[in-house]
Amino acid sequence: MTSESGPSPTDDDPGTGADPADASAVAVADADTGSPESTDTAAPWWRRHLTRYPFAPTAVAVAFVWLAMTPSLLPRGAFFQGVVSGASAAVGYCLGVFVSWFIRFMMSRDEPWRPASRRLWIVLGIVALVGTVLMLLWFANWQTEIRTIMDVDGLPWTSYPLIAITAVIVFLLLVTFGRLFAFAVRWSVRHLNRIAPPRVSAAVGAIVVVALTIFILNGVVAKYSMQWLNASFAAANEETKAETSPPTSSLRSGGPGSLVTWDSLGREGRVFVSKGPDVGALSLFNGSPAQEPIRVYAGLESADSLREEAELATEELVRTGGLEREVVAVASTTGSGWVNKATVDSLEYMYNGDVATVSMQYSYLPSWLSFLVDKERARQAGRALFEAVSERVRAIPEAERPKLIVFGESLGSFAGEAAFGTIPALAARTDGALFSGPTFNNTLWNDTVSNRDPGSPQVLPVYDDGTHVRFIADETDLSRPDSPWEQSRLVYLQHSSDPITWWSPRLILNEPDWLDEPRGRDVLPSTRWIPFVTFLQVSADTAVAVNVPDGHGHDYKSSIPYAWAQILQPPGWTDAKTVALLPRLHRD
Repeated sequence: MTSESGPSPTDDDPGTGADPADASAVAVADADTGSPESTDTAAPWWRRHLTRYPFAPTAVAVAFVWLAMTPSLLPRGAFFQGVVSGASAAVGYCLGVFVSWFIRFMMSRDEPWRPASRRLWIVLGIVALVGTVLMLLWFANWQTEIRTIMDVDGLPWTSYPLIAITAVIVFLLLVTFGRLFAFAVRWSVRHLNRIAPPRVSAAVGAIVVVALTIFILNGVVAKYSMQWLNASFAAANEETKAETSPPTSSLRSGGPGSLVTWDSLGREGRVFVSKGPDVGALSLFNGSPAQEPIRVYAGLESADSLREEAELATEELVRTGGLEREVVAVASTTGSGWVNKATVDSLEYMYNGDVATVSMQYSYLPSWLSFLVDKERARQAGRALFEAVSERVRAIPEAERPKLIVFGESLGSFAGEAAFGTIPALAARTDGALFSGPTFNNTLWNDTVSNRDPGSPQVLPVYDDGTHVRFIADETDLSRPDSPWEQSRLVYLQHSSDPITWWSPRLILNEPDWLDEPRGRDVLPSTRWIPFVTFLQVSADTAVAVNVPDGHGHDYKSSIPYAWAQILQPPGWTDAKTVALLPRLHRD
């Protein structure tokens, strides 16, 4: 038989509790803010389960589901939209719980709120159903818009049931974790009540559980998870892709006379030295005899420390005669050692092979994991490699020195700029630089964007009237501003739809300039900043950042040769050659 009142408070029910000691736990996971009518043990399981969800936080959760369907930077598939919707609903639910508890706390009200009536629940159910259908229609509309802009296939109708199922599962899992946390707090508070006042017990109990949770996550879960991930990716690093084989040229690391072995290069290092245009392709393209490009690389297993690895890569550069080439390029990799093939190939075509490129690996982990746990190693590797190469270049008489340039993409841009504190320092120590898809953590990029000229937008800033550095989304931006561009030149290539660049923890509670200013050229005008929700949306976008065509998201290719042409101005190079080069370029 159904009762007309909510369930009575018990120690084991995370949705109840009139004891003031429950305040901290309720603030984290659940509270009696008006729950549906309780049922006896003969009621259906689903009805008994619903009584554990208070009314007000549930209503807030529904609103957050709607907000999660608003536009963000990239097209979202069904799974990721479901994850965003479910996580957003959980955040809204927890916010509703916290606000309800806070009001009770400020009112010194220990008893739970009066449960909502069945009529209110019916109204909420109807509003939720109608509102969700309308928001799904809007979601489908903006998905069509952005997929058209980026030339991506539309969503099939089967996506929408998958969104709903995924959202419900994610919401239930997150709320369940929250309730387990609340139960742990209440358990500790109940025992502390024997020796301390209730509110002191609540505060101490919450602090103890939070500290213990952090200790378990950092000291146990993170430690063993990272050990497992390192072991897994170290094993993947030993693999060799089918299209790669040991070089037969002494101008490639891992080849005859090399100071490093083929096996020590790692998977991405083996790809780097195995590929690229050969002499025949370069000669045919440029119409004149070419030189064989030099590519040297040191893998993570080549040395015992990053500094020794950088020195070894530099010795390889010297061994191959790289310092005698017209251009020496220092390439900073992503976490696993990947280098964008289009960036290197462009240089080799432009200088008809008279280029030596040096790089090194600093992690087994993919870029996104390295960004979370290996940022300092990336910084150290970028600085160590540039300093080692720069020292050898400076030892050459100035009139005979090669051009020294640096480049990197994504986490590689973070590592590549690590040796330079300011734009003038980079201009003084290099002959040019190209950083694609910078991350929000890039120190030099952040400082430059933050100090951009007044009136210029964050997505395409102008710094110091473009004297040394230009920010571009594509090649058409290279001419802005219309002012002299002095040597040496730096280009930051960044798409307004790249979540890797625009993601930041600050999105949780702070509106970024790029959403306060006019939107970038491939971001919908209807994109808005929403506290908590935008952070979840952009976080989901990072997972699919490279799954869009070139020119959008984190996919950089066609603008790269245009940028190099303006940075270095190779003798005899023309825009027509750049256009002819584009079909030959691949990111690999």
